Amino acid sequence: MRIPHLIKFTLVFTLMVILMGAYTRLSDAGLGCPDWPGCYGHLTVPNESHELAKVEAHFPEHTVEPEKAWLEMIHRYIAGTLGLLVLVILILCLKQPSAPKKLPILISALIIFQAALGMWTVTMKLMPIVVMSHLIGGFSLFSLLFILYLRTKPLRIPGGDLYARKLAPIAAFGLAVLVIQIILGGWTSSNYAALACTTLPICEGNWVDNLRFADAFSPFQGNHPSFEFGVLDYATRMTIHISHRIWGVLTAIILVWIAIKLLKAQSSTMRKSAFLLILLVIAQVALGISNVVMHLPLGIAVSHNGGAALLLLTMVFINYALWRKA
Repeated sequence: MRIPHLIKFTLVFTLMVILMGAYTRLSDAGLGCPDWPGCYGHLTVPNESHELAKVEAHFPEHTVEPEKAWLEMIHRYIAGTLGLLVLVILILCLKQPSAPKKLPILISALIIFQAALGMWTVTMKLMPIVVMSHLIGGFSLFSLLFILYLRTKPLRIPGGDLYARKLAPIAAFGLAVLVIQIILGGWTSSNYAALACTTLPICEGNWVDNLRFADAFSPFQGNHPSFEFGVLDYATRMTIHISHRIWGVLTAIILVWIAIKLLKAQSSTMRKSAFLLILLVIAQVALGISNVVMHLPLGIAVSHNGGAALLLLTMVFINYALWRKA
């Protein structure tokens, strides 16, 4: 298999891992298996009587919930497979003289760190800063694999499109704004703050007087037996939710503004990217509103995570195209 084809397949697989991670987290199955990398000391979810007896002896404070445990283990299986795919890409890139070398090494190092974050997510009982870092690591891996793919597939964008190239700093600003929004989304999810506000456009009640930014964005939340279902009070979670919502509106406006400017570019590739960016922003806003109105239905919440990943890739592509050497 050629390297670009393998990377393309790995990109699709990475998106599957991101969506499965979101599904596992939103299904409250992050601690479906209280140990790592196995499940209650087994490579699969224990269900035989002798296996359950062993679980009772070694994990007396836990009860096996097969549905949640299988969600967690399936996520681990496909994440492990992703690690093997990245290893194959690294080997192929190192063997092929013309292939990039530094970027595959960086990706491989990142996926090893991702595995460590996956372990800490379990051993630290869903500590928000670890859960959020694991999510951001997945998005970073997705982006770096995409850049590696672009490095192996030459882009056909006229170097003389000076108008488009002048938009490069604005595009970089838009990417930074989007990254902050994704981090805020991860922090909202990891602190179980997605339903802290259930009205539109902002939040119910006298929310302005209850804002607690210092508590809301402190990575240190004390010692707790478990962070499952969150440990912050309502006002703090509300602050997190509102920050994500307001920054989301700002992000949507900035990205659409960038897209409108790109629609005037000479390059058809850039114009198509602009149209795609507008469509993805509209979809993300609609999904975000649906999450509030429909009280976080699982399918829509997972789609919101996937939409964020595709938005990120679109902005990465736009920046790569505008900043690359002609």
